[in-house]
Parts: sequence; structure tokens; C-alpha cells
Amino acid sequence: MTFSALVGTSPNGDELPRAGTTARLHSVISGHWSSEVLLRLRLSRWPDPAEPRPEGHEVVALDDGGYTHVLDTGTGFVTVQFTPEEDSAPHSLEHSDPPTPRWRAAVLTDGVRPDDPGPAALARNLAEALRSEGAAFSENEVATLWKAMPLLRRYATEDSALTDWALIFRDHYVENSVGFLLAAERAGFSPRWIYALDKGDKTLRRNRVHGWFLSRGYRSATLDNSVVNGTATEEEVRLAREVGADVDAFVRAAHAEGRRVLMVDDGGIIALGSGHDRLVTEQPDAALELTVSGLKRISAAAGMRLPVLNMARSEVKTHLAYNEIADSCVRRLRAIVPGEKFVGRRVLSLGFGTLGSRVARALRATGCRVTVVDTDTLALVRAAEEGFDTSRSAHEALRRTRPFLIIGTTGEDALTEADLALLPDGVLLAGFATRDFSLLSERRVATTPSDVPGVGVRHTLSEHRSAVLLGDGRSLNLFTYEGIPNRGYDAYRAATLIAAKHLCRSAATLPPGIHLGVVDDVVRDAGLFDAYYDTYLADTAEPAGEGAEDGGDAHE
Repeated sequence: MTFSALVGTSPNGDELPRAGTTARLHSVISGHWSSEVLLRLRLSRWPDPAEPRPEGHEVVALDDGGYTHVLDTGTGFVTVQFTPEEDSAPHSLEHSDPPTPRWRAAVLTDGVRPDDPGPAALARNLAEALRSEGAAFSENEVATLWKAMPLLRRYATEDSALTDWALIFRDHYVENSVGFLLAAERAGFSPRWIYALDKGDKTLRRNRVHGWFLSRGYRSATLDNSVVNGTATEEEVRLAREVGADVDAFVRAAHAEGRRVLMVDDGGIIALGSGHDRLVTEQPDAALELTVSGLKRISAAAGMRLPVLNMARSEVKTHLAYNEIADSCVRRLRAIVPGEKFVGRRVLSLGFGTLGSRVARALRATGCRVTVVDTDTLALVRAAEEGFDTSRSAHEALRRTRPFLIIGTTGEDALTEADLALLPDGVLLAGFATRDFSLLSERRVATTPSDVPGVGVRHTLSEHRSAVLLGDGRSLNLFTYEGIPNRGYDAYRAATLIAAKHLCRSAATLPPGIHLGVVDDVVRDAGLFDAYYDTYLADTAEPAGEGAEDGGDAHE
């Protein structure tokens, strides 16, 4: 289609463009706009409420099923043309029926004189509004996601104890995070008092998650984990300081209104540094911590006078969630190097803890010959008695084996500079905790890096050898990947909601400090494990009863 055909004619029938004026294509955007969003744009949308809506606003249907909006600003025309895109695979984990249509929007100006900035500014505003709304999950997609998490629905019942609380939620921007915050709303948190923070990993649909959060009225920003880990650039730190200041303002505003603040965090951001060095200096009234690294930060921090529930070492995470996390790690690993042979080949697995032991077993089940390294002698005993080859150090293992793949699950530096000299040429490095291969990802040793698009970074080492760091040096299962299936994290998200509701009810009487037994007790008392078994594992049983109805009305 030509440019002039895209623009068509003005509402009064004039041919476009006109002499002495300019025509420009500003943006082409693909998005998942629902019929309701498109209708609002057709009939009433005007980006700047302070400006009067132009009288000339014509909608022209096109032969391909799309349509064109022509807005007469009085000094030129802004045109938005919607063209339906061809059917493709779902842009979400769940297959919604009917599928959400995907459109392509072209935003243009025409008949505009070079010295008139008004129509161009309107075109930019329209493009930004379309980009934001087009990224968000549609109502049908969210309803389908909601239906896919029956345990979360079961416990998303209204609790009056939550109505005077605000919620800060910091985790990866994945679909099950959408489910969790929708459940938090249903339980009683006001959308106006929800602040979502992305950890900064390049999850596959993070823009869609962010767009949906904004559409719900939440605040949404990124507080990058690289800043938490001390590996960020000066610019990343500056941006994190701005977000931290905004979170502080959110906490102060909540307290000023008589609300208490609950933080659900994946990484211990409330404990980073001390005093003015913290990114978030205003202390919440209670917290749930989802990670072991976050617990370590909180334990080491001075002045943390609040109750913290330990989800990281809870029964539900240890026995249910880690199985799903390990599965996502292995699936992502196989997907990022689809041409690689695994069966029969040597793998070095650094760490045999809760995650590492599961990944090692999964790779052995695939046919790999796995050597386990751990600094904990008891972990080595367990690995050896399960039939794994074992070594006390990566250096020792590399002196006697030639792995094609090295797995890291330690959360600490897993390789030293001396170890690099023993790496086989072309070895693949797959880290499932951010700091495993930070020696390379943070460029703390002299290598020659080169991007391998969609795969990772090749580091040229001494003696013309190379190693490929898969992904971006952060958790590989979150690199351009959705991670865990919604049903796979259903129980853990439900347990987090159960614990959050209990904490809001009991925060005034629960002493400061980290509490684990409370989590296990309230989750068991809520019947979550029975519901999990009946819903997913008992072939002859009916799914457990649900406290909330299925999700055709997920946006109410």
C-alpha cells in the first residue's frame, strides 16, 4: 500500500497532501487492542483532555477489514490506520478462545505546514497511547490466565483486613505475576494502592505485563536487580534512585492516609545498604520475602523493625515451586541451543542445593553424564550416594573432565580466573542465579566479548579458546522466556496470597524478625496442599471448590 493510499482523503474530501504542506509517517505499532479500546478511540479518545476535541473526525472502513481515523486539527490532519495482522501463535501462555485480534496501527500527519508543531505533537501522543494500550493483555487473555490458576482463584476471597493496606510487589514481570496482583485486588487491595516493580530481567512479555498493570491503575516501574547486586552502570543506578524515591513517596502517602504498607519482595530491596544508602529508605510495616538472597540481606541489615514472613524456605516453595523452577531452567536451556547434542555428554553442575540438585537430576535423566561440584561436604555426600560423579571444586573437576556445558546455581561466583584457563574451547555456560558467572558478565577479567544474537555472549579467552555465556548473564530461565507455566506456579502464588492475608491480619501482634513456621502453619491450615493434590494430581477427584468464580469477569 502506498503512502497516499494510507492517508486517503480528508473529512471534507480534499485530496492529500496539499501544496506547501508536509506529510510524514510517525509510527507503525503492532498491538493487541480490544474492540472496546478501538471503539473509544473511534468515538471519544483525545490524548490531551485540556484541548478541545476536533470537530472533523471521520472513520473510513477499509477493504481489508481495518479502518482509518482522520482527525482534522484545523491546521492539518492526523491519520491513524488500523490493519488486521495475520493470525499467529498466541502472544500469551494460554490459548484464549476466541483469540485476541492483533492489529497494526500506522500514525501519520498530512496537510501540515512545516512551522506548525501541533499535529505532530498530537500524532506522538496518539502513538504513545496506542503503544501503551496495545501492549496490555486483553480482557479475554486475562480471563483465560485467571481461569488457568484455580488455586489462586480459590483463595482470592475478600478480606476486610486488607482494605487499609497498600501493597508493594517486586518480582519478575511474568504472567503469573498478573494473576497474583489480580488476586490481591479481589482480596481487598485497592488498585490505586498497588505499586508493582520489575526486577529487570528480560522476560518474554514484560512489556505486556507492564502495560496491563498500568491499565489497572497500578504504579509500575523497574527497580533493576543489577543495582541490588552492585553490578549496574551509573545511569542504571540513577534511574533506580528515582524509582526508589517514588516508592518512598508512595509509602509516605499511604501512611499519611492511615494505611499500612505490605511489601512482597523477591530480593530484599528493603534491606539494601544502610540508612541513606538504601534505594527504598521508608520502611514498610510488614514484608514477605521470596528469595534466600533477600533473607540474607534482611538478616544482615540494621534497624529492620518489622515482621518478615519467609516464603523462600517454606514447604510450598521447597517441595512444589522448585520442581517447576528446575523444569523451566532445563526447558529454557534446551530451547536456547536447539541444535546442541545433550545425550551422553559431560556436564559440570556447580551447586547441589534445592535448585541445583533438581537440575542435575533432570539433565542426567536426559542422558547427560553429570559431575557435581559443591563446597558443602554433606551436599557432595548426597550427590555421590545418588550416583553422580563429584568434586570439591570446579578447578579439580575441570582438570579431569571436559564438559560441553557448565551449569551454575550457586548465587555466588562459581568460577575463578584460574578456572577460566581450564575451560574447554566452545564450552557453554548456563547460569540460573545472577552471580554464577559474573566474572564474565561483569567484565572483571580480560576477554574479547562478542554478541551471539538470541543466544548470549561469546568470550574469547587466552590461547584462542572461547566460552559462550548463554543469555545475558542473569537467570537463564528468564532470558526472553516466560519461565514457569501459570499452572506450575499456581500453588506458590496461592500460598503467597494466603501468607499475605494472614500477615495483614496479624502484623500488629507478630514480633519483628523473620518467621518461617508461621508460613508453613497458615498454608497447611488453609488446606492448600489438599487442594493442590485434588486439583492437579488425583486423577479421580473433582477439582477443589473455589472461593472465586471463573474468570470471564476477571476485570471487574
